[in-house]
Amino acid sequence: MSVPVGKLSWVTVLTAVGDRFDSKDAFLADAQRYRRELLAHCYRMTGSVHDAEDLVQETYLRAWKSYDRFEGKSSVRTWLYKIATNTCLTALEGKQRRPLPSGLGTQSADPHADIHERHEVPWLEPLPDAEDPADPQTVVGTRESVRLAFVAALQHLSARQRAVLVLRDVLQWRAAEVADAVGATTAAVNSLLQRARAQLEAVGPSADEVLRAPESPEARELLARYIAAFEDYDIDSLEKLFTDDAIWEMPPFDSWYVGPAAIGALSRDKCPAERAGDMRFVATTANGQTAAGMYLRNPETDVHEPFQLHVIDMTAAGITHVVAFLDTTLFPTFGLPARL
Repeated sequence: MSVPVGKLSWVTVLTAVGDRFDSKDAFLADAQRYRRELLAHCYRMTGSVHDAEDLVQETYLRAWKSYDRFEGKSSVRTWLYKIATNTCLTALEGKQRRPLPSGLGTQSADPHADIHERHEVPWLEPLPDAEDPADPQTVVGTRESVRLAFVAALQHLSARQRAVLVLRDVLQWRAAEVADAVGATTAAVNSLLQRARAQLEAVGPSADEVLRAPESPEARELLARYIAAFEDYDIDSLEKLFTDDAIWEMPPFDSWYVGPAAIGALSRDKCPAERAGDMRFVATTANGQTAAGMYLRNPETDVHEPFQLHVIDMTAAGITHVVAFLDTTLFPTFGLPARL
């Protein structure tokens, strides 16, 4: 006689199901719960959400193939992170880093000067946030470790420095565990970490700059004003939302701009929109930050089509940084509509 699942404990059910499958397949099914955090890990390492997705797949494939050699000396989670780290290190061999325009070493630009696209540069990409966030403390910790400015700063480090710093400072592994993961001595790991921290301090986000959580009333109100200024083509109001040292950049264009006046001039001079109603926005989140997809009206069809994905740094003082990604292939990744 069959017994309804509701009458059995989940442990009993899972045990029964597990008995029907090869242990490797059962392991792989169980390991799927770590997929989201492994994606964030591979993203920190590579700066590309597309590469990260591929590397997570490769991580699970390698884990499945080598499962028979898993001795249980560490947790499955730790073992998967070790495989993911080495998968990333292999993939990054000979690869260029993924910068933002402001990380190219050039000076901020004149908003009236010509702008140039550089599609040969493998630009940093934004990361969609999880649809089902975990508990608040985990969310806050994850936000800081995938913040766009932090991931951009990681790109200034070598791949091994990146791995060591992320494993030690983000995941809080012991030096000996990191040494085992990357195939180095503990002394080498400590040396790599020291140099990585020094470099990150020079190029990374200020510890004093605290971003507004996207779901906070303050961030929502500021985003509403930001969207309204664009949709109304009210550049004067837009300028008032930025701090004096705010940065605007828009890969694949290699220029970047500082200050409300420069950002306003750029919007007036270079934006294809000409009047109120030409631009529309859909709010989202990226890298644990406020974000929005911008849609530009196609005059031939009168349909608003994907144009830019804005990732916005919002603080108590105002907007301090906007990266407007012109890569419209990102829109499906963020679940944004194909048109409005």
